[in-house]
Amino acid sequence: MGKVAIVTGGTRGIGAAISKALKDAGYSVAATYAGNDEAASKFHEETGIPVYKWNVSDFNACAEGIAKVEADIGPVDVLVNNAGITRDGMFHKMTPEQWSAVIDTNLNALFNMTRHVWEGMRERSFGRVISISSVNGQKGQMGQSNYSAAKAGEIGFTKALAQEGARKGITVNAICPGYIGTEMVRAVPEKVLESIIGMIPIGRLGEPEEIARCVVFLASEDAGFITGSTLSANGGQYMV
Repeated sequence: MGKVAIVTGGTRGIGAAISKALKDAGYSVAATYAGNDEAASKFHEETGIPVYKWNVSDFNACAEGIAKVEADIGPVDVLVNNAGITRDGMFHKMTPEQWSAVIDTNLNALFNMTRHVWEGMRERSFGRVISISSVNGQKGQMGQSNYSAAKAGEIGFTKALAQEGARKGITVNAICPGYIGTEMVRAVPEKVLESIIGMIPIGRLGEPEEIARCVVFLASEDAGFITGSTLSANGGQYMV
């Protein structure tokens, strides 16, 4: 059996592409989801990848879920923190609920998930923690103060934790996608989509599989000298 990987939010969009790519690369993959039972069931039927339902913003639920995955499949070698939500709104109208929901799911979940696999990775002297941040965590985005703050926090988390894991064979990296052609993005009004694409020098949306290939590389042995890094995959929209 290959190395074991967990992908949070791993049954739809970018997460689904990551789950499939890791499976194709030989990993034993567990995909988590929060609420869409129908989509998760369809994903499982199509891919054979086992799915697990829990709320990544709940520390104890993460502990129980990860324990179940490890009992079913084995100790976790690769954690992909992909789960995320948006609750957009201009700051002067943003509610505490909008703020907290995004911070809890997009940022606090990194602690909730990583904390429960970290000691095992240290004991085995190997681990890969890969978090899916966003171009808007790098440059900010009007109407997304909550989302941009959370995604910027993911980058800080990555840089700090990478220093702790380096001598234990654990790498910690972040990927910052730009606009990716998921079902959600392609559903926006045509004029809005045209405006978005106009901001991308390459002149198109990214594909979920392109982000997935970045994950597969960072999870591999070939990426063992890369840690604390932020990989921008945005078609040139924001260059750092």
